Amino acid sequence: MSETCIPERFAGWQAKWVRWKVVGRYALAMSALAGFSLLAGFETARISVSGRASQAAAPESQPNTALSQARASTTPDTSGAELARLAPQDQAERLLERAIQDDDTALDDLHARVDGWRGNLKNTDDLFNLVLEALNSKNLRVRTAAVEVDLAANNLSKSPESVTKLIQQLQSDPTTRGMSLWRLGSLGNRGVQPERVLTTLLHYTQSPSEHTRYWAVEGLAMLGNDATLDPLLDLLAHDPSPKVRERAASSLGQSGLLTREERLAAVPNLLNLADDDSLSLSTRQLVYGALRVITGAPLGNDANSWRAWWAGHDPARKQTRESKGQLFA
Repeated sequence: MSETCIPERFAGWQAKWVRWKVVGRYALAMSALAGFSLLAGFETARISVSGRASQAAAPESQPNTALSQARASTTPDTSGAELARLAPQDQAERLLERAIQDDDTALDDLHARVDGWRGNLKNTDDLFNLVLEALNSKNLRVRTAAVEVDLAANNLSKSPESVTKLIQQLQSDPTTRGMSLWRLGSLGNRGVQPERVLTTLLHYTQSPSEHTRYWAVEGLAMLGNDATLDPLLDLLAHDPSPKVRERAASSLGQSGLLTREERLAAVPNLLNLADDDSLSLSTRQLVYGALRVITGAPLGNDANSWRAWWAGHDPARKQTRESKGQLFA
């Protein structure tokens, strides 16, 4: 199956997004679309790597309250000696399930054990679906836990050798390029040669292949540091593909591993893009959608309204005002 085709089971998500867009609920639509694109993209990339379609049900991009409650009540609260008796695969799944419920103890235990799991995990559908669900958490610690588990399940050590291995795969095997770009960003986020990772990802954002550029954007989102902001903004404004521009907007707004502070740092440049009449209407709509997701402000598609709002909410200006207040107190 081609890595670029979308499985039929995600068609419902696409139809739901269209209905949301029609009624103007753009911020909610962008959130749902981000989840759809992320899940569909990962699933199709993984199908290409594995050579078979997964039969597991796809997790939803937004938290399912009933599912979360059911999981919380049925997942054993394994810890200590009881957890140690489980196989590494079961340990990883149990702890990641608990981490998704924002269980801080499980998160601490997962981070303490994950390096010991490397080489002893299988990248099964069940585990991978948990990784995807964790990546949709609002808690950045849960997202990074998902990254740690995914790297361990794919036997990728946090070392320069793993970066070299993935770069070689990018060059030699285009069929696995999507997941290689994504995991390359993950390694950079965990502190492994982030400058080399950034340089490689930027190279692939210039690919003539829409599919490759899309996944290079995913890699930038997973790298998730302030050096990725300008490239993501440029891709949002100027990439010829609507899919790539949409993915860049989602990466700035909510997906990936950028911190809230890094996302807020992108707001002034997003405001500049909102004023740019050379951009298409659809691109500026993506800009406004990213602004709504980052800030939570329920404003429309008017640049002046956004600038006025930001003048009173810019963290840098607020800090300056507070500092001056302390000087004259």
